Amino acid sequence: MLVSPSGPTRPERVARGIELLTGWGLRPVLAPHAYARHGYFAGADELRAADLNAAFADPGVRGVLCTRGGYGVQRVVDVIDMAAVRREPKVVAGFSDITGLQLALWRGARLATVHGPGVAWLEDRTPPLSAESLRAALMSTDPVVVKRVESEQTAPVTVPGAASGTLIGGNLSLLASSVGTPDMPDLTGAIVLLEDVDEAPYRVDRMLTHLRRAGALAGIAGVAVGQFTNCADEWSVSVADVLLDRLGDLGVPVLGGLPIGHGAGQLTVPVGVPAAMDASTGTLTVESAVSG
Repeated sequence: MLVSPSGPTRPERVARGIELLTGWGLRPVLAPHAYARHGYFAGADELRAADLNAAFADPGVRGVLCTRGGYGVQRVVDVIDMAAVRREPKVVAGFSDITGLQLALWRGARLATVHGPGVAWLEDRTPPLSAESLRAALMSTDPVVVKRVESEQTAPVTVPGAASGTLIGGNLSLLASSVGTPDMPDLTGAIVLLEDVDEAPYRVDRMLTHLRRAGALAGIAGVAVGQFTNCADEWSVSVADVLLDRLGDLGVPVLGGLPIGHGAGQLTVPVGVPAAMDASTGTLTVESAVSG
């Protein structure tokens, strides 16, 4: 089922996403309020929550795919029927603001989810390689392997070494804003995935410093750094400089340059599953989020 738990979506972009999903042999169905609009939300809170709960409760629904991110999912996660989620786990896919939903599902049901493009498809940002990456993550039990791309802005953000642990995280803004809420995960022993968009370097610094001061990064196994897109301002400090400064002294491997996030060529990875990373060889290997 296609849901819009955050910002309002564009039907013409969703139409392209539906075309892709149908071509994979799936049968996408729009949630009743998928195209609703209420200010900067895809409908009022109660409508977005109702669509989520209906999708989780429907035994005929095998996957819950978000049309886009935006803002608003944290306003509804506290009323998700976690008993329904646990009763019949489904594949849940999305990214950006949807990280807030994924963290809530991890907290309430230990549900592994999929960090990947929304169904409101953008051809210029998500080419065929991106589509195939999403398809594989949704429909295959094979591990997902993502390699560092040297041309990515975060490629220099690297601390050599190897680590293994559960891959947790996604959008840095949503992870940081979860501190102090029930959804903030215990990251001890985890590989933390981080990406973001439209955040000036000083704001990235502030969020990482907040996570450090809150003790959230104490005991982590490693950091997988994705795309930090349009993260620049008038200062001479780059976002890569900030990331290396705030992550480089944690005493764990850091693997930057991963094409995961808001940038061109975005790839898909499961979260809430075992993963292994080798910063020296530039490889992140993640177990599947779907069962056979």
